[in-house]
Amino acid sequence: MFKPRPKKKKITKLILVLLVIILLGWFYYSYSLNTPISSENQVQTFIVESGWGSTRISHELKDQGLIRNAYVFQLYVWKKGIDSRLLDGEYLLSKNQSLKEIAQILSRGAGVTKEISLTFIEGWSNKEIAEYLENKGIADQKDFFEVVQKKSDWWDQYDVLASRPRSLDLEGYLFPDTYRVFRDATISDIVKKMVATLDQKFTDELKSEIKKQGKTIHEILTLASILEKEVSSDEDRKIVAGLFYNRLAINMALQADSTVNYATGKSVSRASSDDLTVDSPYNTYKYRGLPPGPICNPSISAIQAAVYPTENDFLYFLTTPNGEVIYNITHDGHITDKAKYY
Repeated sequence: MFKPRPKKKKITKLILVLLVIILLGWFYYSYSLNTPISSENQVQTFIVESGWGSTRISHELKDQGLIRNAYVFQLYVWKKGIDSRLLDGEYLLSKNQSLKEIAQILSRGAGVTKEISLTFIEGWSNKEIAEYLENKGIADQKDFFEVVQKKSDWWDQYDVLASRPRSLDLEGYLFPDTYRVFRDATISDIVKKMVATLDQKFTDELKSEIKKQGKTIHEILTLASILEKEVSSDEDRKIVAGLFYNRLAINMALQADSTVNYATGKSVSRASSDDLTVDSPYNTYKYRGLPPGPICNPSISAIQAAVYPTENDFLYFLTTPNGEVIYNITHDGHITDKAKYY
């Protein structure tokens, strides 16, 4: 008697359909989880009321256009084990944040969304910091300079400012780093935080060594700012620091192009002959000794080089087009090197 064979083709087709559905579901889940609604960084307020669970929160996020799918949100926070740890409060969220990022923020609390990250690059001058803050929409450059140029009561709190001449602003005293600040932080708040960080960098050991050498923190910061601009490696900074101290010891001009740039407002690797004639106390070709103050805000590397220089007999150096630093004891040797590389 003939028996019909199992409908393997139908079963196979059903399995393929199920696989396609699973794959599509996975892709949709992954897309909804990791792809923001928009690329625009437009911040909006999102409030989580006390007693709201992950279900209510997910639908509120969907209704406000912050996520694509409420159920993907619920599944994600359940998988991560944070569904019961979503905190109430007033958040600042944006449509350029992914569902995953929003879920993590809600599990950490509203405070994190009220902060922004500001990164100040090593070697930036106060002018560059002012431009950066203005571009970030934090404050006008005019407001920034008003803060760094006008002495405030809190300046007396920090030892690092004690040796700064009263006639100078805070150039060199704003430590370059990445800072987390509240969105509504004032320029004064930001400047104070940068000065406080610099103050912490000058440890008791460092201050003791500076005092033992008969120097001041202001002098160290001034030289460190020049080192920051002249050479880039830790080793070269220490050697050049020793070289500059050699020059200072014999009352020889530092002849640092970086200080001339500060006077002219230019940013060139080698000052022109016209630049070298500028009548400014920051023109270290024309005036001997250290300039009146720092020419930028130096890194801890440059500061340590100014405090712990490498002793040497060099009086001259130049940086080749490929970045190598060449040292010389004699002027004739220096001239030979200049002819070789330039």
